[in-house]
Amino acid sequence: MSSIQLTFPDGAQRSFAAGATGRDIAAGISPSLLKRTVAMALNGVVSDLSDPIKADAKIEFLTREDPRALELIRHDAAHVLAEAVQSLWPGTQVTIGPVIENGFYYDFARNEPFTPDDFPAIEKKMREIIAKDAPFTKEEWSRDKAKAYFRDKGEMFKIELVDAIPEGESLKIYRQGDWLDLCRGPHMTSVGKVGSAFKLMKVAGAYWRGDSTKPMLTRIYATAFAKQEDLDAHLKQIEEAEKRDHRKIGREMDLFHFQEEGPGVVFWHSKGWRLFQTLIAYMRGRLAADYEEVNAPQVLDKSLWETSGHWGWYSDNMFAVKSASAFIRPNDPDADQRVFALKPMNCPGHVQIFKHGLKSYRDLPIRYAEFGAVHRYEASGALHGLMRVRGFTQDDAHIFCTEEQLEAEILKINDLMMSVYADFGFEEVVVKLATRPEKRVGTDAMWDHAEDILRRVLDRMTLQSNGRIKTGINEGEGTFYGPKFEYTLRDAIGRDWQCGTTQIDFNLPERFGAFYIDASGEKKQPVMVHRAICGSMERFLGILIESHAGHFPLWLAPEQIIVAPITSDADGYAHEVVTAALGKGLRARADLRNEKISYKVREHSLAKVPVILAVGRKEAGDRSVSIRRLGSQEQKSMSLDEALAMLAAEAQPPKH
Repeated sequence: MSSIQLTFPDGAQRSFAAGATGRDIAAGISPSLLKRTVAMALNGVVSDLSDPIKADAKIEFLTREDPRALELIRHDAAHVLAEAVQSLWPGTQVTIGPVIENGFYYDFARNEPFTPDDFPAIEKKMREIIAKDAPFTKEEWSRDKAKAYFRDKGEMFKIELVDAIPEGESLKIYRQGDWLDLCRGPHMTSVGKVGSAFKLMKVAGAYWRGDSTKPMLTRIYATAFAKQEDLDAHLKQIEEAEKRDHRKIGREMDLFHFQEEGPGVVFWHSKGWRLFQTLIAYMRGRLAADYEEVNAPQVLDKSLWETSGHWGWYSDNMFAVKSASAFIRPNDPDADQRVFALKPMNCPGHVQIFKHGLKSYRDLPIRYAEFGAVHRYEASGALHGLMRVRGFTQDDAHIFCTEEQLEAEILKINDLMMSVYADFGFEEVVVKLATRPEKRVGTDAMWDHAEDILRRVLDRMTLQSNGRIKTGINEGEGTFYGPKFEYTLRDAIGRDWQCGTTQIDFNLPERFGAFYIDASGEKKQPVMVHRAICGSMERFLGILIESHAGHFPLWLAPEQIIVAPITSDADGYAHEVVTAALGKGLRARADLRNEKISYKVREHSLAKVPVILAVGRKEAGDRSVSIRRLGSQEQKSMSLDEALAMLAAEAQPPKH
């Protein structure tokens, strides 16, 4: 009998009979190991513990507490959910139930959609199923057998899934007691390993296969964790996130709104626009020393986007436009029939600016920055407040440099990004290298070269950050024209947001014929670096609103001071205070309504105004103010000059 060599995590190697299962090996080491183990990893790939091992491999045994087991817990819980639903409502068809970020879902076909009122019964049945602790067992069926089985059960969606599996690919069935499902796997050893830390979250409608011409299903969203305390922490984070929802706070602060006539574009109110412009001004100040600010056209002929590659690779995300006459009179030769595109990105325009006029190696690096409005098509179901829009402003920049300057430029960008993020309170940053996607332009050699450079820079960044930057790899997540760094920020309640990017691009300069004159007088192609720090300014503001819960630092707050007279005979003094505050560069106004001071304080606190200055007869007499800070019941009396000097100093943007 042939043997295989297995390498264990401690480096030890042992020989076993070929075809031995992970269960066999764990049991041979110790019964306690077998009891703790829920799955195995062979060469890093998670597998069923009952799978036979046919070749040499590195083997690891996974317990429920292993981070890699969390996906298995959720996957198994989805199967338990499906069994519970079919047990309670026979005739319900199950379709698909994948693991997603923070949980899982399962789609069901039923005449009467499920509602949250059904959740207690479903969760009770799930606990009964888990308590029985049936083992997961895997079988391989023929297509004919699978289709006959599901046809007899009236599971027509499963038959369609069987037909979608490519010929030659094995068809796996997983059993748990008397219930079974079509599934790729892997699974843990038994249903009981799911545990009790799960919860059904919400229901939603979902078209089969995401196609609006196909049946509407009911999707039940749920989550599961290895431990109850992890579930509790997750639920608390969701509760806190709902309180911080930027759409809710945006209404309370009167910042912006959306409406059906402009899907995915923002209607900024005066306070929101002030906040937006304050963010732009801060970013503009951070770039002033090193970048030239430019502005490229919003609408460009499609030929430019064909040259850049966007028309071929990115057209599903673009808006194309013609003149109105071309739509009204499509066959009229006098109507302009040219096709244009609303720019989804600023980069092709910046290449055109670089190409205008001869450039020398002495001019490099050239750094162009633009707060450019761009438009990208998003499906209506994906739109989400400021976080997912169709029209937004990018804090975009493109650096044209020599290859010798490239690493230094990327490190310089990284230093700028980390400094900006710190100014907004983001101290935990993860930088991941996103490598070549399946669909891309350029040669493999070009991609190898670009990725090698970014790997070297990533190593240097890690060493220089003193542990502040964590790093990783996102395989296949680069853009079609180059690999990139992705910067992910952690907010005040522990959520992660991918914001900044740095991308190397050897392709666009080549496609557009961009060049500079090198020291020997020869034409040479520059390297192009794409850089965004906030990314979408709208989305970044949404993140800031939620991370700060609307309690912005004074320098960023759209409305910094409300002066509230206690009685109407202090109205004149309130005007003086506002005038003095405006003279100090502070954003202030008076609330002269005939309302009690307690009402005004409550209302402006709800609108997240950082400072309320209450003034009455006494304050007018001695030219003082009573200061109340947002979130504090404490009041402090100060002279007007002292208070405004203190607030003006506090309202200065971070200095660098």
